[in-house]
Amino acid sequence: MRQIAVTGSLAAGHGQGWHQVELLLLAFALSSMIGLERELRGKSAGLRTQSIVGTTAALLLLIGKYGFADVLVPGQISLDPSRVASQIVSGVGFLGAGLILTRQGSVHGLTTAAAVWETAAIGMAAGAGLPLLAGLVTTLHFAAVFGYTAVVGRLPGGRTAVVRVRVRYLDGQGVLRQIMSVSTSAGWLVGGLATDRRPGLEHQAGIGRSVAVVISLSGSADRHELLARLADLPGVLDVDLLADEDNE
Repeated sequence: MRQIAVTGSLAAGHGQGWHQVELLLLAFALSSMIGLERELRGKSAGLRTQSIVGTTAALLLLIGKYGFADVLVPGQISLDPSRVASQIVSGVGFLGAGLILTRQGSVHGLTTAAAVWETAAIGMAAGAGLPLLAGLVTTLHFAAVFGYTAVVGRLPGGRTAVVRVRVRYLDGQGVLRQIMSVSTSAGWLVGGLATDRRPGLEHQAGIGRSVAVVISLSGSADRHELLARLADLPGVLDVDLLADEDNE
């Protein structure tokens, strides 16, 4: 194990300064970019989660590098900064594991967990003083999310996506049967159906009682075409895409 003894200004207790502040701000900016991408696309672990994970990882790494400068004695007391880094990896692994769910035989949340793990690594790279690597991985994240998604969607037999759609419609007019029929004819498999019981969704002035349901669908068809077809159904009041996640 590599042991490092810190001397000079750091040994005198000057383990924090503008350089460390710049590294923390870099980690915050890069992790926020990933969080913003997930927030805008309606994904879990969005802007706040990703920015906190990345910035905290950078802070912990900076603590490992500079936080014990006041207790170091050359030749007597030394430290290994990599020990803190290894603990960050272990800790984020537990956080990511809590984001992975299994529903009806399919696994959900792997991409979300991977994004949190990636953000922690970007924060660690920024905290370690490796801005080029931190920026490169951030760029590669967007290339994977947008580039690969577009490519896979155009391949024959592309990967199945899980989509959650909220549909509000007039009750008592047989609209739900039409919704299910349109969904299946559009190439989607219905995986679940739940009533959305949030206040304010049951009544609308002048049209009577309405019902809102959240439908879980899986398939590789065009989701925007599905939303358009559902919105055109008589009795459907509004349609919203809640989330879509790779069915990994």
